[in-house]
Amino acid sequence: MDPLDLLRLLLDPQRLAVVGDVVARPRTSAELAQRHGIGTEEVLRTLAPLVQADLVTAADATYHLDVDAWRALARTLPRGAPASPRVGFGMTAEETEVLARFFQGDRLSELPAQRHKRLVVLERLALEFEPGVRYPESEVNSLLRRFHDDHATLRRALVDEGYLDRAAGEYWRAGGRVV
Repeated sequence: MDPLDLLRLLLDPQRLAVVGDVVARPRTSAELAQRHGIGTEEVLRTLAPLVQADLVTAADATYHLDVDAWRALARTLPRGAPASPRVGFGMTAEETEVLARFFQGDRLSELPAQRHKRLVVLERLALEFEPGVRYPESEVNSLLRRFHDDHATLRRALVDEGYLDRAAGEYWRAGGRVV
């Protein structure tokens, strides 16, 4: 079963509710029938496609969610767009690999939690600012918004890590490499 087929199956509200109960804990068809006000035959019909796909198993007249099968199915989901080649501009091959994990196209999907990875992302963002040029806050926000909607967090991180300095509403490049 592919993820799109599963999505189509789960669009049935009754099936989704029954599977939700099986997710919470293993249940018998009698329990499921009682909880949802349907007959046991209807429970069997409702779960049959998921049982056939091995996403739900029936053992000792009890339905169980096969977590490993769901995880395997999740791994088949397409990932977002790869990082744009432009993202790696001015960066080493190792840094470009780190950036590829956090960028989709030209957009930053998230700021890494690990400091060494976060510094790689901030180093790349700092390359967007020309050394010696003073930028008003509105321009910094606009530039950073191209990469992520939370431009304030990016701006603070760039200042906190020494890539940008600020005074009187202006920002300028204070660190990072020059390419």
